[in-house]
Amino acid sequence: MAREPDVVRAELVGNVLDVLAVTGRTVAPGEPLVLLESMKMEIPVSSERGGTVAQVAVSVGDVVQEGDVLVVLS
Repeated sequence: MAREPDVVRAELVGNVLDVLAVTGRTVAPGEPLVLLESMKMEIPVSSERGGTVAQVAVSVGDVVQEGDVLVVLS
C-alpha cells in the first residue's frame, strides 16, 4: 500500500533563512528541513515522520504565512 505524502507547513509567519531539504534525499524524523526567522529568532522546521523529499516549495528569502507548504515528503 502506498504511503500518503507528508506535508510540512509553516506554523508561523516568517522569512526563510535556509532550505536544508533537497529533493530526492531521504530524511529522518525530526531532521531540520527549513530554517525560518521570525521576530529575530531562528526556528528550525522538521517533520515528525521521515521520508523522501518529494518537493521543496520555498526558497531562501521567501516570506511564508502560517499554514504555507514548505516541504512535501513521500
